[in-house]
Amino acid sequence: MDQILLFAVLGLGQGALIAGIALGVVVTYRGSGIINLSTGAVAMASAYIFWALTSGFFGFTLPTAAALVAALVAALAIGVLIEVAVFRPLRTVSPLAKLAASLGILLTLQATVLLVFGNQPQQAPSVLPGQSVTVLGITTPADRFLLTGLIIMIALALGALYRWSRFGLATRAASENEQAALLAGLSPNGISLANTLLAAGVAGLLGVLAAPIVQVDSITLPLQVVPALAAALFAGFTSLWIACTAGILIGVLQSIVYYLSTQSWFPTDNGNAMPGLQQLLVFALMVVALYVRGAGLPRRGEAIDQRLPAVPLPERLLRPAVSAAVVAAVALVVLPFDFRQALTNSMIGTVIVLSYVVITGYVGQISVMQLALSGTAGFALSHLAVQARIPFPFDALGATLLATLLGVAAGISALRVRGVSLAVVTLAAALAMEQALFGNTSFGGTAGVSVPPPRLFGVNLGPGADFRGLDGNEPSPMFGFLVLAVTVGLGLYVAHLRRTGLGRRMLAVRSNERAAAAAGVDVRAVKIAAFAISSFIASVAGTLYGYNFGSVSAARFTALAALGLIGFAYIGGITMVSGAVIAGLMSTEALLPHALDTWFGIKGTWALLFGGVSLIVTLIANPDGIAGANHRRRTAKKAARAAAQDSASDGPRAAGKHLAPAALDTPEVAS
Repeated sequence: MDQILLFAVLGLGQGALIAGIALGVVVTYRGSGIINLSTGAVAMASAYIFWALTSGFFGFTLPTAAALVAALVAALAIGVLIEVAVFRPLRTVSPLAKLAASLGILLTLQATVLLVFGNQPQQAPSVLPGQSVTVLGITTPADRFLLTGLIIMIALALGALYRWSRFGLATRAASENEQAALLAGLSPNGISLANTLLAAGVAGLLGVLAAPIVQVDSITLPLQVVPALAAALFAGFTSLWIACTAGILIGVLQSIVYYLSTQSWFPTDNGNAMPGLQQLLVFALMVVALYVRGAGLPRRGEAIDQRLPAVPLPERLLRPAVSAAVVAAVALVVLPFDFRQALTNSMIGTVIVLSYVVITGYVGQISVMQLALSGTAGFALSHLAVQARIPFPFDALGATLLATLLGVAAGISALRVRGVSLAVVTLAAALAMEQALFGNTSFGGTAGVSVPPPRLFGVNLGPGADFRGLDGNEPSPMFGFLVLAVTVGLGLYVAHLRRTGLGRRMLAVRSNERAAAAAGVDVRAVKIAAFAISSFIASVAGTLYGYNFGSVSAARFTALAALGLIGFAYIGGITMVSGAVIAGLMSTEALLPHALDTWFGIKGTWALLFGGVSLIVTLIANPDGIAGANHRRRTAKKAARAAAQDSASDGPRAAGKHLAPAALDTPEVAS
């Protein structure tokens, strides 16, 4: 019992950090209506700046107090930049687009930190006293209690500010009815800026103070937003004291779970404690929070109607598909081996993004689980092909079916969850699957598992097939042809789905679920169908990935990689198949990143920075993405040509119309 109490106290440090980020999430949502996934990244940036200023990284060293002040100023500066450059221009977009914008901020901050400070974790000096105290016979570091007390004081101060100050009343008024707040002389933009600064300041302060406890790195700190979102869900994104309390308790529970995992009776995986239990705990808590608090977020009275990306009806399918397939087939033979591999990667990326076109573009639901489902199919493929010795294509079909059933089960369990809430829950689910499923050696494993090449009637269709293209090197174009056939087939299906009755019902659900239900649309059936189709497409991509590399590794199916893929989907155009193709070309190890690396030496981190910035710019300047902009230009040109033709053909008739009144005045016509 003493050990459990000790680890509970040790968990107060991480709990305080989670509570601080949760407070930042709630404050931001109160002020601007945005669930800011980048709140943890703000804490990360502040912690790195504090470490750099105290370690001499910039060539000079500041005292601890001065470095703390500088880190807080940097956090506030980041908050101003986020509000003015991102949140304010996006006031009129949908909540999902705002969530995607916060994702772009996260990717941008993470890439910036990696480029400036590198990818090595750092140990920052402690600002709080390092003495130990004895409580109930347990000797523990005093900084855990100080951090917990500080975050409780911050929560109480924020609560008093919102309850009794004019600023708090103005924030509540703007969140409930922006139009009335404007008529009362309040500025929603100013209120949003003030709340964003408060959130950035709290996150930056806790990032610096808790950095010695959780370590400063570019992955752990940004992902602390996931348990913070669980705390915010318990708080309904409104209650500060519930968010604070839940955040602290989540940190304590995670520490206790870690202690239990060290016991001899605890289930093990290859001699080590079963991985991912802390992430599973967070996911389970999110499910409980949604059950207790309800699936919907508190509604906000926006002053302007929010717009959704357009979903244009495909005019022609077969001709562009055949043209693209011919170009890709020739490229697979002609391109050198490295670009041939990059083209194959691009097509696999396109397949994954097609699943986002269905679930997000057509139905308006962000599911971060798609890449995790791809990983599940890849690992299942290895087990079926290697251990069960099931031949191709039955091994791929079996793996796809298993992962699809998992996606459908997740969709059924999340039927009450929609929109932004679904994105939050599936982010936690993706992180839990990454740690608990892919990190488990009985199913996945960080070292990876092998996948034999696909063979049909004795013919090798894998990357090592005999036909090697013009340069005679692997990978063989044979596997590229297989991936191309699958990509074109699925692309045609997704484009045709937009034309069908099911596609129209999906768009109705996307626009307004209640109105769709009132019109006789079975919303539950439409959502289940969307989850099934998108899960199947994502699972197919996972099997292609396994064949492509001959192995499946957990490192390629991380939650951060999934967030980046969603960003590329929005840049390309998340409502169109052509947008999926563009996103595939920009995805990891695809043609565009490979070309930038080969020709200009621009590495993966720069590509991550480009993706984050491009996502923000796209959402602000062109919410429909690159493909949507191209479609609008083509439509405008067609309309202009049609108008010009009508004007030319109506010229003689128009002249006759102008002469007619004069002719009516003649005696001959009058008589």
